[in-house]
Amino acid sequence: MVTFEEEEKIKKSLENKDDTNSKRIKRFLSMPDLSRKEGSPIAEIVHRVLELPDFKDFDIVNIPEIVGADISFDLFNFPKDHPARSKSDTYYADEKHILRTHTTIMWYYHLMAEAVKQKIKNSMSVGAIAYGKVYRRDELDRQHMNVFHQIDGWYLTPKNKKIITIQDLQDILLKIARKIYGDDIEHRFNVDEFPYTDPSVELEIKVRGNWLEVLGSGLVRGVVLKNLGVDPDVYNGWAFGFGLERLAMLSTDLPDIRLLWSEDDRIKKQLHLGNKFEEVSKYPPAPRDVSFIVDKGFVPNDYFDLIRDIGGDLVEEVELLDKYANEEKFGKDKISYTYRIIYRSNERTLTNEEVNDIQEKVYNQTAEQFNAELR
Repeated sequence: MVTFEEEEKIKKSLENKDDTNSKRIKRFLSMPDLSRKEGSPIAEIVHRVLELPDFKDFDIVNIPEIVGADISFDLFNFPKDHPARSKSDTYYADEKHILRTHTTIMWYYHLMAEAVKQKIKNSMSVGAIAYGKVYRRDELDRQHMNVFHQIDGWYLTPKNKKIITIQDLQDILLKIARKIYGDDIEHRFNVDEFPYTDPSVELEIKVRGNWLEVLGSGLVRGVVLKNLGVDPDVYNGWAFGFGLERLAMLSTDLPDIRLLWSEDDRIKKQLHLGNKFEEVSKYPPAPRDVSFIVDKGFVPNDYFDLIRDIGGDLVEEVELLDKYANEEKFGKDKISYTYRIIYRSNERTLTNEEVNDIQEKVYNQTAEQFNAELR
């Protein structure tokens, strides 16, 4: 188990490193936790969830942001070939430690608490909630960021006290959704699948005529309970976990995820659940294209990280325009990519000079880091 003390040691070791991956990780960890920032709709969702009477006796679990890869994946029943284990999907601080990819890992930390161990020993019910930043290498557009926020909750009880059913779980999910969106939401449940719950369900609500997934959950898998040291013949339970950005953006009709991080007062004062966001000013986009030939082992998520490194929050979206192989033209095991990078600030008009400067750095680093032939 990675404790907060061990996490600090890993962070200090990163301070002495100057490689690209270490710089990224340091930057991501330094970003504010919006789930704990007053005035953020992300924090507002957390407050509403915690206000539900169902959670009044639940423990609030704080967990490290750097955790063991074995704990995060092995204990939670991720298959050995699951893509989340790869370095193209997950940020590795070193060979054994990752930036947490889900707050579900709080199950492990919750059960390590001595008071909780005693409750389990005495056949008592336990429940907990955890929330905060998580990190996944992802596409780059107006709806996605590689640093975002989740909230997770779970409840375990002895089977001789209660057999947990999907209906119990659906009741909890509906209470959460109504607390966030109001009592008159139109909703439906669908079957879902997660490595650590079975059966699993998702809750969809109708927003402006479209059905959108908002909450995922399920009954805790017996194999995961066993991995965590709890007898699945004695205990059963439910669990939920969901991203907070999506819910906040749906509630405020927010067009761009970057706005949640804005320090512009004109934007911040609008960011309240249920308040429809109105553009303070629509600054023009500055599109730039980049074409290159690389080895077929090229990983797009690696490239998105490079663009994030250079362009920061001035990058609105990266769109794949073209991808094709031509052995006669490019050579064996080579492939051509063309991306369109959309630069746009939510707070000012970008100048051609500064955009061109960023784009030149993108060109140079594309060639240097990916051994790419620019076209």
